[in-house]
Amino acid sequence: MPECDGELSGRVAVVTGAGMGMGEAIAHTLAAAGAHVAAFDVNTEAGESVVEAITAAGCAAHFGRVDVSDSAQVRTAIDDVMDRYGRLDIAVNNAAIAPDDKPTAEFDEDYWDRLIAVDLTGVALCMKYEIRAMLAAGNGGSIVNLSSIRGFRPGVGKIAYAAAKHGVNGVTKVAAMEYGESGIRVNAVAPGAVETPMLRATLESRGDDISQYTKSSSLLGRLGAPQDIADACLWLASDRSSYVTGTTIHVDAGLAQAR
Repeated sequence: MPECDGELSGRVAVVTGAGMGMGEAIAHTLAAAGAHVAAFDVNTEAGESVVEAITAAGCAAHFGRVDVSDSAQVRTAIDDVMDRYGRLDIAVNNAAIAPDDKPTAEFDEDYWDRLIAVDLTGVALCMKYEIRAMLAAGNGGSIVNLSSIRGFRPGVGKIAYAAAKHGVNGVTKVAAMEYGESGIRVNAVAPGAVETPMLRATLESRGDDISQYTKSSSLLGRLGAPQDIADACLWLASDRSSYVTGTTIHVDAGLAQAR
């Protein structure tokens, strides 16, 4: 049973893409640490299910349907958080869609547009309104953007995904430079191979063997768990990382540095 009154007690957190996988684990983890979590997702059923589980455990959360590629929806959702609580302390921008899978000479231009809109523009839009809210509240804050190993080691057939995640690293650094003096820290987490429904579906669609994929993707002999990413986000969200901004934490079993 979560404590729900830990180191984030009294703080308000936004988690995008909270309906499944890493976002779901992040929402549960921040709520268990005491934050009131605004769980955003484009999938209403999945998002509401996560919130129901959090509240059933005695923790605090509410759901908002948000397409992060739509500026008006993001603005309205953050305004709602401010209307409810008068503050925003933590934001984890996790929402993303599955990587593309075609070589550069054949990439799907429509999918490029959609992936960049969600995975990169969505992060920038969320930061735009999250930072405005944090500045208005005057309490500083911590923003964590989800990058990827592919923001450092691009993969074949993932031109859009690589572009988006490299971009996430860049916008993270820019925002950290701009708002540090206002007490707002901005960092990123770069997961490696994490066992999520999205990864499972991708491997199945390609006919890849998960055991072989694991051997090539991890120096630790296992895939990552969503909780591994959630724990890194919790550290960056908390005061334990109060002297950390503008950086990316690799949670990838050594993949960024090896092979």
